[in-house]
Amino acid sequence: MTIDRLAVVGGGAWGTALAQVAAARGQDTLMWAFEEDVVAAVNRIHENPVFLRGQKLNPAIRATSNFSELSGCDAWLVVTPAQHMRAVQMLHQVAREVCPTSPVAVLSGPTFAHEVAAGLPTAVTLACQDEALGETLRERLAGPAFRIYLSDDVAGAEVGGAVKNVLAIACGVVEGRGLGQNARAALIARGFAEMTRFGLAMGARRETLAGLSGLGDLVLTCSSTSSRNFSLGKAIGEGRDAAALMADRRTVAEGAHTAPVLHRIARDKGIDMPIVAAVDALLTGAMPVEQVLEELMTRPPRLEAQ
Repeated sequence: MTIDRLAVVGGGAWGTALAQVAAARGQDTLMWAFEEDVVAAVNRIHENPVFLRGQKLNPAIRATSNFSELSGCDAWLVVTPAQHMRAVQMLHQVAREVCPTSPVAVLSGPTFAHEVAAGLPTAVTLACQDEALGETLRERLAGPAFRIYLSDDVAGAEVGGAVKNVLAIACGVVEGRGLGQNARAALIARGFAEMTRFGLAMGARRETLAGLSGLGDLVLTCSSTSSRNFSLGKAIGEGRDAAALMADRRTVAEGAHTAPVLHRIARDKGIDMPIVAAVDALLTGAMPVEQVLEELMTRPPRLEAQ
């Protein structure tokens, strides 16, 4: 199996960064974007001023808004926001339903798009049940600054990538309220416990959740305003209106869309996820920040392992 011509479906910051990685060896990379201004800028000046301003792109990247052009590519990296696919199924399940004869892989890990595009050191998990495909994709994408670790736990890689976005909003709220580093560290640790409970219930493995696509991604996105989810939570913590913040953003804070779905699944399956429930309540306006914080801090004491 060889992958010479690669397509990246999605012209946002992360899609553009992955296109940059894929084109690092000068190999043709086709990036599909919905926004015509993104397509024009990538092809004309080799930049994406809408989503990744200031980063020069490899000339081997070509952009298109014509989906039919992707048919000539050997593999697709689908980088569209999760809520633009389906609201309930995990993404690898959607992909298998739509393309039942095509093997599926999941790429996830602690990655800020602007750092990846700039060639700064990054390590990620590539989860694929087809070992040969995983090795081929790693050979095609890996480079000196982009290290890829293989796994066959597709569900685990996806759970970590989804849950951390919701927890990052909560950490942003802590930052916005000025509650200190102790509180944020505690929230990350207890949030990881929620991620683990949910992941195990969804068929993930504990070691995957403790790796790059779980704990690694969680620590990164809960610790910096470069995270859109953290920034959203910080603004809410500072007293700004959640609905207005989400309506005003061209870039996507995926945790805002994931929170209600995650809360519903956890409730239906009997999985205890109080932080996720709190974020959902904040985003829907069901509770103000002060009440959410009080309820979290006055929960009955329990063993840490629970």
